[in-house]
Amino acid sequence: MKIRIDDQVRQMAEEVIQRGKNKRAIVALEILLEKGQVSTDDLKNLGYNHPPRAIGDVRDLGIPIITGSGVSEETGRTMAVYMFGSSADIRAGRIGGRSAFPKRFKKSLIAHYGSFDSLTRARLDESVLQIDHRVPFRVSGEINPIHRRVEDFMLLDASSQRQKSHACENCENFKDRQEVKICRTCYWAFPTNYKHIAMKEVRRTDLFWNENEVAIVDQLEVRAKSKGISINDLLKPSRRGRYRASPLTDPSVRV
Repeated sequence: MKIRIDDQVRQMAEEVIQRGKNKRAIVALEILLEKGQVSTDDLKNLGYNHPPRAIGDVRDLGIPIITGSGVSEETGRTMAVYMFGSSADIRAGRIGGRSAFPKRFKKSLIAHYGSFDSLTRARLDESVLQIDHRVPFRVSGEINPIHRRVEDFMLLDASSQRQKSHACENCENFKDRQEVKICRTCYWAFPTNYKHIAMKEVRRTDLFWNENEVAIVDQLEVRAKSKGISINDLLKPSRRGRYRASPLTDPSVRV
């Protein structure tokens, strides 16, 4: 049975292909338009070892995608099968996908936050910092440039951005519910004021050691190895009570 594709969604997909600017998205869209669906196997066979990224590119362009499941002929395991959603699933601000940030907006963020990575709080050169939506674009949609506020964005280096992207892509809210209010209470959106991390009741602290502090880390590593534990266990009291004293909890412990 041929899968029907919403006319408006079809038009959006065809326009993306005509523009020819996003290879990963175009490959997925061509299969979707031809077959009505595209599977993890389809994308892997075309050389995409991480199929969700290709589908993510399609979603970033504002095209609604529904995730279903099927059985892989190659592995016999359950795999993702993607289909177009309907035009009713298009959220405000999504049509056309992401818009580029002007240089002056990044200057506004630097002026507001300083030249710091929002997660590690490391002071970095402005050139390595990238603008990121606090609430993922795929959840909130694009913010009209006229109404952009610096408070709705953060500055991250490439490493932090990859960490956040991976965490968000594996969050149940991101995959299924897509409720903005849940994202706005998450560590990945507001690392200094949060209630959960990707919907899990955990807490996190990122430490960044600058060039003048590298020697301290080396000393910590030596001390940790001598006790047969990790630096993480050295800095944080063990829940099993094997090593309760640490430089952060006991002033008498020296590095």
